[in-house]
Amino acid sequence: MTSFAPRGYATVSVSHTSAVAPGTSPLARAQAAVKARNFAEAAKWFEKACQEHPDDAQTQAWLGQSLSSIGRRDEGIAHLREAGRGLLKDARETGNINLVLEVAGQLQHWSDFPGALELLSAAVQINPHEFRGYQLLAVTFAQLNQKAEALVAGEQALKLSPENNMMQVFQGSLEADAGKSEVARERLQRVLATQPNAREAFRAHKELARVLDKLGVYCQVFSHLHASGNLSRSLPEYAQQDASLIPNMLKANRAGFDRQLLSRWAGTEFPLDQPAPNFVLGFMRSGTTLTQEVLDAHPDVFVADEIDFVSAMKRELHERDRSNISTAEKLSRLDLPGVLHLREFYWKRVRERFGDAIEQRLFVDKFTMNTVDLGLINCVFPDAKVVFVMRDPRDVCLSCFMQLMVPTPTTVQLLSWEGTAKFYAEVMEWWMYIKQQMTLQFIEFRYEDVVSDFEQTYRKVFDFLGITWDAAVVDFHKSAARKFIATPSRSQVTQPLYASSVAKWRCFESDFAPINGVLAPYIRAFNYHFS
Repeated sequence: MTSFAPRGYATVSVSHTSAVAPGTSPLARAQAAVKARNFAEAAKWFEKACQEHPDDAQTQAWLGQSLSSIGRRDEGIAHLREAGRGLLKDARETGNINLVLEVAGQLQHWSDFPGALELLSAAVQINPHEFRGYQLLAVTFAQLNQKAEALVAGEQALKLSPENNMMQVFQGSLEADAGKSEVARERLQRVLATQPNAREAFRAHKELARVLDKLGVYCQVFSHLHASGNLSRSLPEYAQQDASLIPNMLKANRAGFDRQLLSRWAGTEFPLDQPAPNFVLGFMRSGTTLTQEVLDAHPDVFVADEIDFVSAMKRELHERDRSNISTAEKLSRLDLPGVLHLREFYWKRVRERFGDAIEQRLFVDKFTMNTVDLGLINCVFPDAKVVFVMRDPRDVCLSCFMQLMVPTPTTVQLLSWEGTAKFYAEVMEWWMYIKQQMTLQFIEFRYEDVVSDFEQTYRKVFDFLGITWDAAVVDFHKSAARKFIATPSRSQVTQPLYASSVAKWRCFESDFAPINGVLAPYIRAFNYHFS
């Protein structure tokens, strides 16, 4: 085996498998299972293959990928790290670090940036002439909020490949994050002057818009945002996303979830080992990551950062009931043992992911866009508590449109200005409907209230969750700076709280004319001022 599977090649096991001849080796069985996308089966056979060949680092790397893909991330990471160390030994003899870089890329995908840093730091010492080594190292440092080190690694990468426009763009983003906005602007303008390809130009325009915003050159920001949005249509990673998926889901949810369905299991006494999680929800760029970090700074709280536990539970529901009906209809005909199974499935995934780290601590599931699955959450966890974060709709849309995000059926909605506002309206219309139907407890609060009165606002949240106030949470940014954070807000939440993002929309007031009518109902409903 000379290469590894695509990073993050799956997150869910399926039931079918490929036929293999009797007597086939465990490794061949494992590879057949990967081909059939049955990753639970693959993990079983890779484990056997590793037992037969304990020094085979590549097989161990495959095992790490398989375990991570089925939710056993901590075990998977341990195998990937060990595989990387084994491959480093080989690389020291041959000088070839390519397989080490593959494993480091896997560790990045599974959010183990400290593990990736260990491998990459050694790899670039073995072969300091490999561009990709420094490129991955720069990414790793950036994700770990080590801005100076990221810049140095980026500079080394560019020495090896100065004509690489994507690296030039990335270096510009690193410079902007490090406060070198004027340098970043000059770099990004040079990239755009070279007639870059569509993907390079897409990234450059988006990053330049962000830099110009930092510099206060507001009159030029939207021209670059629109240019970036127009270019996105030609990029396969965006074009292949199903843009109708989430809007259609919201329509089906609105039609299917009502008070009767949501109250079906209210008042049920559930097993002590299947408690209800607590959820932090809202809309992207609304302050959910800030809330996550404030809660996570409390010694008695554990927050899961943007992990798809609810989506996995929904897939399990659809796997058990393969009829062609909606999620709400499947929940309506689910019996209590079925509900208990879904709760058990949820907690199994959580415990596989975090192990003993969550014991004796209040567990909070923060996955911002679980908002669209609030009906499912209420049905399966009617005893849950939801913290819903709001922010001025205009600031939310501005921040979403300006932010570069990983292509998904959700983020593809944010590539145009009008599309961003429309999607925001669809999600918040759903929230305004479902909160009237829900039986679970929830609290709403506004990001702006946190900025104006941090302690009083969060004391209400802590009281709602049944947590004693701890003054240490005021220094949330210090603990945030020491870890990986999955969302684009990582650079904001590693700073003390600031007010410059409140009413930022006023700097772009004329650009809101096309979407004011779409946002007006929510500005009014959430008690924000129109001027």
